[in-house]
Amino acid sequence: MKQEVSIMEDGSRREDHMAPNVVSRLKIKNECIRVVLAETLCTFIMMVFGLGTVAQVVTGNGAFGEYFSINVGFGLSVAMGVHVGGKVSGAHMNAAVSFTMCVFGRLRWKMFPLYVFAQFLGSFLAAGTIFLLYYDAIHHYCGGNFTVSGPKATAGIFATYPAPYISIYTGFFDQVLGTAMLLLCLMALADRRNQPVVSGGEPVGVGLLVLLIGISMGSNSGYAINPTRDLGPRVFTLMAGWGMEVFRAGNGWWWVPLVAPFIGGVTGALIYEAFVELHHPDLKSTKTQKKSAEDPECVPLEKCKNGSTEMSL
Repeated sequence: MKQEVSIMEDGSRREDHMAPNVVSRLKIKNECIRVVLAETLCTFIMMVFGLGTVAQVVTGNGAFGEYFSINVGFGLSVAMGVHVGGKVSGAHMNAAVSFTMCVFGRLRWKMFPLYVFAQFLGSFLAAGTIFLLYYDAIHHYCGGNFTVSGPKATAGIFATYPAPYISIYTGFFDQVLGTAMLLLCLMALADRRNQPVVSGGEPVGVGLLVLLIGISMGSNSGYAINPTRDLGPRVFTLMAGWGMEVFRAGNGWWWVPLVAPFIGGVTGALIYEAFVELHHPDLKSTKTQKKSAEDPECVPLEKCKNGSTEMSL
């Protein structure tokens, strides 16, 4: 009996010893791979929840939500994405954000292709997931006729398309402005010398920002403001049955959410830098001012009389 107990104890010790070894072997230490995995997953999370809200609203004919549901859904989905990958990759989930970070020296250029690949892959996989999840609902809604425009159009579940009254020029400005506002506010939220979000509150702050953009600038063209978010699902719909019309619709709209956000992102960040961040007092001068206010040895000479220091209360 004692021998059996000792054998069992030896076995449990081996298992306890093996478990950390297995975990350590599976653990990836390469920074690039860790970033790609985290960025793919957080983008996937954002897009699954976001596209899911659109699919539910469209196929439900308004019975399961309305336009505001989409705004809330994408805002919350962005917040969840930031929670998933924020401390590993920064949870950009947007090629325009990654590009702007590179331009301003906050991300190495060699990492940019990895971010774009991960974001595209996460968006593409999310589109496929929602297509499988809502295939029956989409088929029932449109009668199996997958169209890009018209009363029963379903391509808009996955990628963005302009309203019929929007010109390419207005749409381009719409995407530039929306992305500029996104990056301008992101720079402000991250500026530790201004009024940043509290530590740990970044997901909520970014999610509310996306919600705000959606309810104020979303009706013209669906506020893509994200090249990879739009291109990944668009390519998926091309392969899933909607055909080349996904690239022809809206007078060849597809390139606008692909190009304009890069311009808008850099513009918005540049505006914040030029109007606010550039003019922060130097840390040395700030410390000197504090020391002057607190340290009697730093009181100017004109305030010293008869060898004693007069301090006003």
